[in-house]
Amino acid sequence: MSDRITLTDLRPAPGATTDSKRVGRGRASGHGKTSCRGNNGEGQRSGRSSKRGFEGGQMPGYRQMPKLKGFRNFNAVKYAEINVSDIEKLGIEEVDLEILKNMKKVHPSCEALRVLGNGEIKKAVTVSAVYFTQSAKEKIEKASGKAQLV
Repeated sequence: MSDRITLTDLRPAPGATTDSKRVGRGRASGHGKTSCRGNNGEGQRSGRSSKRGFEGGQMPGYRQMPKLKGFRNFNAVKYAEINVSDIEKLGIEEVDLEILKNMKKVHPSCEALRVLGNGEIKKAVTVSAVYFTQSAKEKIEKASGKAQLV
């Protein structure tokens, strides 16, 4: 007798194959009477199929979505906004997002800086930001400062 494995030795792993369920063959088969379909209701007949997305009469997920309270736009840019009057109060010559983060004046998760025109500014300041309102740009340049777009 040889120790070689031949094709006749190959068989599925134990429990990998099961016998098919023979339904409608009487009570003794274990699948009798209702043939594993439960009692009554529309699903007991052959050929029954529900429409796609049907959840048994419950409000389906695709119709619930507009009713849910908002959503998070994962592409949204989180802006830090600062007014011209706040720049005046800082008392520094150069302002950009990193400087404001280091001073803990804006949240660390902010990705860009926007400058708004509320208030007055009297000293020359260089401001680097993604966006300036028209009035903010005019006030900074009027005080002989620079408004640089990043």
